[in-house]
Amino acid sequence: MSIRLRLTVWYSVLLAFTLLLFGIAIYTFVDYNTYAHIKTRIQGQVNQLKVLPTLDLQNRFDFDVPKSDVKRLEDAELYIQIVSFRNKTPRMSPNLSELGLNIPMPQKASQINEGYRKIVVNGYEFLVYENAIMLADQVEGAFQVFAFTGREALFTKELRSILIIASMVTIVLAFSLGLFLAQKSLRPIENIIRATDRIQKGADLSVRIPREGPPDDEVGQLTDRINSMLGRMETFYNELDEAYRAQRRFVSDASHELRTPLTTIRGNVDLLQKMWMQQQEPNQMSQSERELMSLEALRDIADESQRMSHLVNDLLSLARADAGYVMNKVLVELKPMVEEVVRRAQFLPRKAEWELGNIDVLEDLYVYGNKDYLQQMLFIFIENAFKYTQEGKVRLTAQRQDNQIGLKVDDTGIGMNEKEVPYIFERFYRADVSRGVTSGTGLGLAIAKWIIDEHRGSVEVVTKPGEGTSFIVWLPLATVDGSGDYPV
Repeated sequence: MSIRLRLTVWYSVLLAFTLLLFGIAIYTFVDYNTYAHIKTRIQGQVNQLKVLPTLDLQNRFDFDVPKSDVKRLEDAELYIQIVSFRNKTPRMSPNLSELGLNIPMPQKASQINEGYRKIVVNGYEFLVYENAIMLADQVEGAFQVFAFTGREALFTKELRSILIIASMVTIVLAFSLGLFLAQKSLRPIENIIRATDRIQKGADLSVRIPREGPPDDEVGQLTDRINSMLGRMETFYNELDEAYRAQRRFVSDASHELRTPLTTIRGNVDLLQKMWMQQQEPNQMSQSERELMSLEALRDIADESQRMSHLVNDLLSLARADAGYVMNKVLVELKPMVEEVVRRAQFLPRKAEWELGNIDVLEDLYVYGNKDYLQQMLFIFIENAFKYTQEGKVRLTAQRQDNQIGLKVDDTGIGMNEKEVPYIFERFYRADVSRGVTSGTGLGLAIAKWIIDEHRGSVEVVTKPGEGTSFIVWLPLATVDGSGDYPV
């Protein structure tokens, strides 16, 4: 049974029980008051009633009522009947005799039911007051005063029927209305079920549940919570999917990058093996030619081995980043660190002019970080600038802005398209081939971005095709107080 039907049935049963109690209360109240009025009328006449002892025609002891009392009873639409236990013959008022009804009378004292009771004689309903007649502390007879209650009985019967019919109609209407209201109230729940079904069948996490009803009701709040949860799930799913695709690209690109130097090394090894195993055969190259080719092959093997070593080191750095590697950070003085980078950078392979700009702003400034990783980050940007600057110059400068220090590496190289900037920090990403064939793994800038993020910094890229590129790395400064502590 659905919640909607269950709620409707519960409310209908509760309403039926309430109407039953209400109907019983109304019926009891009306019935009591109706017959209480008749009892009051009877009691008023009984209080004035005089029952006199007398003798009947056979000189037997009997009772009689004065004619004035009988007349008063008839005017009040009441009937009276008297019986003497000695005579055994009941005496009736004229109006009761006219009815021709045989109303039972007690024949002895033990049969007297004092008080009021309802009786039905030949289809006529009466309310009877019955009491004993006492003489010398002896029960000698009984009298009954009747009131016809047919109209009252019909009224209470019709009232009972009306209450039953009205209650049934009310319950049916309430059930129908309750079913409608329950369906309307639970419609958001049905929307939730449909939305989850669509998500389950199609894995479409972009589905949202439409908002219905008042903004502050519980179902509306539940809808908002589920929509918020779906939004977070969609974000997490997209991030996970993107991470999975990136991992597949990473594995594919890493395999490709490793295959190239391995193929070169394997080819040169095969060449050396063939040359030196065939040295005894006639008509082969001379010893000097063989030695020259061997040196060239060994040089290629060394170059590819170095390239593969760089690639493995880069992959190791990225693996550490993915594994949540925590750098060992200390207080690093910027100027000596940058001067060391400048000194070592002049020995890097390059065709461009290497120029040091103004770095005096770095004097007595510190950052909280890892010196080796910071230098690696600067070397990545400098090597990248040398790589894409065949002529012109590459320059390193520093600038300060509030509590941040900026290290700027700019070149006058080929630059790049603005559309490529959002992707240059992705792993194995390489710019458009139109920029020229340049060796590299495509991992350097990804590593540099990880180092910057670990130091809670940021990087800005300004570039223009044919004019060059500028990288500005912003790092938060750390200050040293008198105790040697530094806030981070």
